[in-house]
Amino acid sequence: MTFELGVYSFGNTPRLPDGSRGLTAQAIRDVLEAIKLADEVGLDFFGVGEHHMRTMPLSSPTSVLNAAAASTRRIRLSTAVTVLSTDDPIRVFQQLATAAAVAPGRIEAVAGRGSSTITFPLFDYDENDYDRLYASKLELLMALNAGENLTWTGPHRTRPLHNATAFPRPEQPLKIWLGTGGSPESVYRAAELGLPMFLGILGGTPEHWARYGHAYRDAWTQAGHPVDHADIAVAVHGFVADTTAQAHATYLEHEHRMMADGLAELGRLAPARSDRAAAFGRGGMVFAGSPDEIADRILHLHGLLGHTRQILQMDVGGMPQREFLHAIELLGTKVLPQIHAELDKDTPA
Repeated sequence: MTFELGVYSFGNTPRLPDGSRGLTAQAIRDVLEAIKLADEVGLDFFGVGEHHMRTMPLSSPTSVLNAAAASTRRIRLSTAVTVLSTDDPIRVFQQLATAAAVAPGRIEAVAGRGSSTITFPLFDYDENDYDRLYASKLELLMALNAGENLTWTGPHRTRPLHNATAFPRPEQPLKIWLGTGGSPESVYRAAELGLPMFLGILGGTPEHWARYGHAYRDAWTQAGHPVDHADIAVAVHGFVADTTAQAHATYLEHEHRMMADGLAELGRLAPARSDRAAAFGRGGMVFAGSPDEIADRILHLHGLLGHTRQILQMDVGGMPQREFLHAIELLGTKVLPQIHAELDKDTPA
């Protein structure tokens, strides 16, 4: 499998010169501009996540995918994640299939339960049904993707489906990843279902996450799946600047603001800025640095984990759009070529 590098975003509501927040609509336009640039500079992937917050207002990732599909040529596009527990898997599939009609072979989905329960009251669900809803809806999404004329029943529906088909149909099945923050149950669920695993990582060490990769592959093999079909992607916080000092200063400021503002919306406290800074080093999982450093650290993690895709969330905390776009340009033109050149050395001729 070829290693892929990319970016993901939940939207980033801009900050105005007086410190107040700008328009949430501008955050959506900024994401679309960033996706177009990522395509132009050769990045492999752009993921659009789902949050329902003023600071990160990208609440409808499949809508953004459809817009991005029409304005790009080659980059893979995906949700990152779709909060499936509180969404309708039939509508999710139809919206993804619509994007796949515009960009054949380039549309994927990451199905997750979400990092908070904020969507449950918003969409009138009981958060006590958190796991039951997710398991049932994931099963239906996979069945819809597998074929037509579906007969299916599950606990999240009051009526069974009989010979149902969701239209339009993609020309090839969509790649659906199971998104997880690292819970052992999700790791084993992905392996048992034969789904690629998408790890959303906020802390820990490369060695810690390598253990999750080993556990996934062991469970995958025990489930009887082809060994070479096991696939792991990693989503991390990170930022690329011309120098490591600049990257650390810029990202620490904006990431801390994002955590403080975002967690305040959820009624939680952000970690201390000094504690978070410790995650920026080689032993941590925040990938902020110069192009050379980021390439080196990604290759180091790849050697431990064997993942095939890594994506960075860079537009955080009201970061100015120009800084985000410059980071995308560096990621595509400076970091990615180094990674491919190094990995190509190990590829048999």
